[in-house]
Amino acid sequence: MPVTIFENAAVVDVEAGELLADRQVVVEGSLIREVADRPVSASQAHRVDLKGRTLMPGLIDSHVHVTAFSANFTELQRSSPFYVAAAAARIMGGMLDRGFTTVRDVGGGEFGLARAVEQGLIRGPRLIYGGKALSPTGGHGDVRLAGVDRHDDAYNQPGLGRIADGVPEVRRHAREEIRRGAHHLKIMGNGGISSPTDRISSDQFSEEEISAVVEEAEMANLYVVVHAYTPRAIKRSVRLGVRSVEHGNLADAEAVALIKERDAFLVPTLATYRALKDEGVEAGLPVELAAKIDDVLDAGVRAVELAQRAGVRMAYGTDLLGAMHRRQLSEFALRADVVPAADLVRAATVNGARLLRLDREIGQVKAGYRADLIVLDGNPLQDIGVLAGLEKNLRVVMSRGDVVSDRLA
Repeated sequence: MPVTIFENAAVVDVEAGELLADRQVVVEGSLIREVADRPVSASQAHRVDLKGRTLMPGLIDSHVHVTAFSANFTELQRSSPFYVAAAAARIMGGMLDRGFTTVRDVGGGEFGLARAVEQGLIRGPRLIYGGKALSPTGGHGDVRLAGVDRHDDAYNQPGLGRIADGVPEVRRHAREEIRRGAHHLKIMGNGGISSPTDRISSDQFSEEEISAVVEEAEMANLYVVVHAYTPRAIKRSVRLGVRSVEHGNLADAEAVALIKERDAFLVPTLATYRALKDEGVEAGLPVELAAKIDDVLDAGVRAVELAQRAGVRMAYGTDLLGAMHRRQLSEFALRADVVPAADLVRAATVNGARLLRLDREIGQVKAGYRADLIVLDGNPLQDIGVLAGLEKNLRVVMSRGDVVSDRLA
């Protein structure tokens, strides 16, 4: 197996929030073999002298939509799946070049794209997927305009969601996603910005329907992700066993306390609201839907602050669409006023790995872990701007033991 040794590296210990100077990181095949504080002997190894640069785990974005080439979901639903796959390949390649070696897709990504990445047909990060999100009629996953009755439910239609009403139908669709290899299941528990006929304040799915999805996930050793903004939607979902709350912009202290009590995760996505406010209409978001953005934009930072104070486990998420994917690193800066740098680093590494249930494989620079690594200039534990500006600070991206981007020269 090929061996690469990164010499004179300043390794980020994400758990301790410390920078470990003068380390030698030995990569053999696709795994980290050793992290040493002394020179390492190895014949025929490829040695890379980092000269004190920072080496840390590859980043994890826990809320993406790799097929969302447009902010207009109705357009996406009508597009050729071949075109969408090509667009997804470009989107995922961009993510990898920003230092994201693993992403969790929570609507749209599926087994074909994940397999294409694993087989090297598409250049991109490891894709953890849930297939299509489950939505009730008129919910956040229902992209029909008010005057449209028919809905093409064929699975090869490249939308982000599926419509399911009633416990039997919810169970059947959940089982379909599990059959296709989903790593988690997603439900729409609240209204959303990009859906044309619901309101941000409206709850979605009955408690019986939510419980049914949670039961199906648990039987398959999976977990449920919920799109939720309001305290009521968050609390009913978490109380019924949902493990991962996405967005959570309108959370209050009681909702945050329940997330903490149930040992669930919060995945804020401030980046998408800022991006949608700045350029959403230009990227395809219908004008009439853009008015919903103000309902959640400023509240999102307050919710993150509440969660930070309560000690809630937060992962890094962005939820970007269309041309706005380029703003993937902006989430670091948007949380920086209320979250310390070390905790932001954890959100994008070890916390994300725990959420994905891959914490014994990725998210840390340790022997036996996958060789998903990035090399950068600067110390992100002291200045989170180093990660927010990673496109200029990034020097090396290693994914599965292969160097996929090298700007050391």
